[in-house]
Amino acid sequence: MGRKHKGNIAVYGIMIEMSQASSFQLQSSPNFLCESDMVIPPPVKAQRITNYLKPYLLKMHFSNKYVSAQVIHAPTATVAAAASSQETVLREAWAKTQQSTRDVSAAAKIGKILGERLLVKDVLAVSIVYKKDQRYHGKVRAVIDSLREAGVKLL
Repeated sequence: MGRKHKGNIAVYGIMIEMSQASSFQLQSSPNFLCESDMVIPPPVKAQRITNYLKPYLLKMHFSNKYVSAQVIHAPTATVAAAASSQETVLREAWAKTQQSTRDVSAAAKIGKILGERLLVKDVLAVSIVYKKDQRYHGKVRAVIDSLREAGVKLL
């Protein structure tokens, strides 16, 4: 024995009217969504907000002759400010006073110069990116401490 159904079912914008037993009557209805309206949009990927939480990154490089440090704006991948003991003005001034361009005192001076340049450009806070062999010791510590003393906050 067949079941008796009464009611309406909407399938892809087509109204199916169920009546006695298994006889169906199809009707098109403008009140229901058509198949093209039922397309599900792709999910929106969340933006990586870490670039915006800590946008300025301090990177330091120490060679056998020179000390250099730069602050990079991560979302745009541009250099916000940089200082190096390779700059001719610094090398000439340090050569007259016979100061080294590669020791801890040179790193501290580079940090101070970089801090002043950051404050001129209204960069008040930076995050530090350590290389795998760098620790908060020696030249790295000198650059970071002199940045702090210049008035730049570290995140």
